[in-house]
Amino acid sequence: MPGPISGNAKRGEALTPRAIVEELDRYIVGQRAAKRAVAVALRNRWRRQQVPGTMRDEISPKNIMLIGPTGVGKTEIARRLAKLAHAPFIKVEASKFTEVGYVGRDVDSMVRDLAETAVSMLREEERERAKPRARENAEERLLDVLLPPARPPRTTSGAIPLPSAIASADSAPPIEPTMRENLRRLLHEGKLDDKMVEVDTSEGGQPFANVFAGTGMEDMVLNLQNMFPQNNRTKHRRLSVPEALEALTEEEVGKLIDMDRVTKEAIRRAEQDGIIFIDELDKVAGRESGGHGPDVSREGVQRDLLPIVEGSTVSTKYGPLKTDHVLFIAAGAFHVAKPKDLIPELQGRFPIRVELESLTDADFVRILTEPENALVKQYTALLATEKVHLDIQADAVAEIARFAADVNARMENIGARRLHTIMERLLDELSFEAPELGEQTVPITATYVHDRLQGLLKDEDLSQYVL
Repeated sequence: MPGPISGNAKRGEALTPRAIVEELDRYIVGQRAAKRAVAVALRNRWRRQQVPGTMRDEISPKNIMLIGPTGVGKTEIARRLAKLAHAPFIKVEASKFTEVGYVGRDVDSMVRDLAETAVSMLREEERERAKPRARENAEERLLDVLLPPARPPRTTSGAIPLPSAIASADSAPPIEPTMRENLRRLLHEGKLDDKMVEVDTSEGGQPFANVFAGTGMEDMVLNLQNMFPQNNRTKHRRLSVPEALEALTEEEVGKLIDMDRVTKEAIRRAEQDGIIFIDELDKVAGRESGGHGPDVSREGVQRDLLPIVEGSTVSTKYGPLKTDHVLFIAAGAFHVAKPKDLIPELQGRFPIRVELESLTDADFVRILTEPENALVKQYTALLATEKVHLDIQADAVAEIARFAADVNARMENIGARRLHTIMERLLDELSFEAPELGEQTVPITATYVHDRLQGLLKDEDLSQYVL
C-alpha cells in the first residue's frame, strides 16, 4: 500500500503545551506542575524534529522524575500523555529488576517491550487502513465458494472445444454474473447469515521467539529465531457465512500489510517518540553498604538502568533500537529513600523533578464528578444497565470525599484509589439487589452515605481490612 504509514507532524504541531494541559485536565484533577512539565517535554520532542541539520541529534530529551505518594495521578499522567501523542508507551516497575539477584533482571527487556508495543501499534494502524480493501477481497473469495466460477465446457470426448466454439457459447445471455450480483446483494442484506460454507484459511504457527518471551532468554532466542522458518498451514473449516467472511477478511488483511515496512517504521517511532515509564524507582534507591545485603542489588539495578537512560542500542527481534531519544519518566513516593540516594549518574539523567501534591477533600469531590471517566459517572452507567438510576446528590459526593480523606489520614494514604474502595462498600448492597429491583430511581444522599459507612469507620480493626 503506497504512502507513508503515519503522519504525526500535523498532530504534533497542534499539541501545544496549553492544549496538552487542557486535555489532561479532562481526566486528571489538579497536579498542574506535573502536567506543565510533561506538556513541555512532549512539545520539545516536536521542536527537536523541526530543528535542521546535525543539531537535531545533539538535543536529548529532558527526562522527568515525578515524586509523590501513591494514588495522586503519576501513572495516569504518563499514560494519558502517551495516548494523546499516539506514542509507543510501556510501564515497568523498577522493583521487579531486583528479583533475580544482585544484578537485577534483564533491564533491556523494557526496550524490547517498547519495540513490541510500537510494532503492535503500527500493525493495528495498517490493519484499519487495509480493512476496506481486504473486505472486498474476502467478499469475492466467499462468493467464489457460494457460486464457483464456471469451467470451460468439454466435448463428449472430454476435450476442451476450440475458441470458435467457446465464442459461440459466449453469445448466450450471461447467467453467472447476474447470479453473482444477486448473491452479493443477499450477502449485504444478511439473508445468507444462516448458511454454512466450507473455506480454506491459512493458520500460522506460534513464533518460536514468543515461546521464551519474558524468560530472560531473549538474547539467545534472537540468535535461534532464523533457524526455525515460519510455515503457514492451510486449514479446512466449516463456518457460517458471517464467520467465514470475518476469517477471510483477517487473512486478506495479513496479505495486504507489508510487515517489513511496518517493522521499520515501528522502530523509528519507538526511537523518536517512545515513552518508558519507570514506576517505583524509589524502591531501588540506595547506595552500596559494605558489599553485601539488598543495597548491592539496588545499586546494581541502577547501574544497569543507567546506560539505557543515557542512550544505548538494544537488540530486539525487530532489529536494533536506540534509546538516545526515548523519553523516560520515573516515579516514586520517596518516603524513606530520597532522590539523592540514587547514584549521581542516574540523578543527572532526570533533570526535571516535579513533586505532586497530596489530595484534599476538595480534590476528591472533583475526582468523583469532573473527569470524563469520573467514578460517579461510571457507577451510574453500570447500574443504569439494570434500569436502576442513581441520583447521587452533591451532599452525598461531599460526604464520600470526607470519608475517603478521613480513612487516608487514619490509615495508609493511598490517594484517589481509596475512592474505589469507598464506592464499592457504599453501593455493595444496591449492586447485588439491582436485578430484582426493577426500573426505579434511587437517591443517594449524605444520610445514606453516612448510614452505610459510619459503622465501618468507627470499628478501626474492621475498617483497616474492609476500607
